[in-house]
Amino acid sequence: MQELTGFDGRGQAQGGAEGAAQPAFPMHPGPRSHSAPHGEPAAQPHSQGHPGSARPHGHPGAGGPLGRPGMKGGHGHMAKRDYALTPLNIYWEMTQACALACRHCRAEAMPLPHPNELTYAEGLRILDQIKDFGDPLPHLILTGGDPMNRPDLFMLIDEARARGIGISITPAATAMLSRTLFEKLKDHGVEGLGLSLDGSDPAHHDAIRGVEGTFARTMQAIAWGEELEMPMQINTLVSAETAADIPAVYERLKPHRISRWSLFFLIPVGRGKVLQALPAEEAEELMRWVYNTSKTAPFIVATTEAPSYRRVALEQMRAEGMTGDQIKQSGSARAFGIRDGHGIMFVSNTGDICPAGFLPVTAGNVRSDNVADIYRNAPLFKQMHEPHHFEGKCGYCEYSALCGGSRARAFAVTGNPLGTDPLCTYEPAKPDGR
Repeated sequence: MQELTGFDGRGQAQGGAEGAAQPAFPMHPGPRSHSAPHGEPAAQPHSQGHPGSARPHGHPGAGGPLGRPGMKGGHGHMAKRDYALTPLNIYWEMTQACALACRHCRAEAMPLPHPNELTYAEGLRILDQIKDFGDPLPHLILTGGDPMNRPDLFMLIDEARARGIGISITPAATAMLSRTLFEKLKDHGVEGLGLSLDGSDPAHHDAIRGVEGTFARTMQAIAWGEELEMPMQINTLVSAETAADIPAVYERLKPHRISRWSLFFLIPVGRGKVLQALPAEEAEELMRWVYNTSKTAPFIVATTEAPSYRRVALEQMRAEGMTGDQIKQSGSARAFGIRDGHGIMFVSNTGDICPAGFLPVTAGNVRSDNVADIYRNAPLFKQMHEPHHFEGKCGYCEYSALCGGSRARAFAVTGNPLGTDPLCTYEPAKPDGR
């Protein structure tokens, strides 16, 4: 599954998480996904957003959102909100069923649905619970597995739209995709697409996706999205295996009318445990490349599950002599604050409620709990909302409010969702007594 991050579909990251995330529609996301996420959000997920100028990016028809923060929702997705009360994006993993075998799949997707997968009636319960957040509503990102495998997909999309909930979707690049299918998604009110491109050519991409021909299908899907003027977020995995190819992926995407390119920094969960994360120093070097590239790219360039990118971007902007007001108007500033569990929420295919798809710590289940109540009041989410709960250097770092570290990576590496994000190289001054 892919994650869409904080994207409103018009080339602007909204609110907070890295991408104010996780698709040219809202996306992080959290994932389990055949695509990179979330993700990070994202997703996103969870993404950080474009740090450079605030000029609009993306093709003119991009009016919806995707990831770790989202597409325009039915009721003011762009409106200001308190992320301790209402998330920007909710990621619903509709099914674990997927025809791909991606090496980084968080969901460890399978050919068939889980026997305890949420039913149509239980899906309607999720939609009703989302309404309990009140205005502005979160944006809903449909992920998987492959959400196209849900036989009731379009019925649920129609029910969401009838409730005023904005929808984005992250389909897998399988033989099921067609221009007719994209037309149907658009006709039913889907505001954005999240697709994954993990390599600049078939050899690189198909090796990650696990099925020959997915590169060609992805490029064809991008072409259909362009023809239909559907906002698209493209997600790309960042790992030791893919990092050297990232600039070539950018060159591959440059001619296309996409709205957002989100770089998902690997979280070692699910099948992703077989891949290698970039060392922290190399990750930060890549983040500086992302910052510099974002200033001239024809679309938003963002990150997912790499909130320390915000610090890197802020340091770069200060070094360039940008004023405080200019920094506030940047894409990075619009992403400040969103992170796993704060601006982002994830519901698994069996109803488990988690802070993000890559943070599989359960706070409740939609079969017995209410998503709005869990998000606002569950002890786990309360800890995600307040950075002073974080441990190690993330707990006393001066960047904790705008960054906060990847809670998913902290959990994957240390077993503690409140621990230090090992991807960050920054060493803040320790307060007295620490």
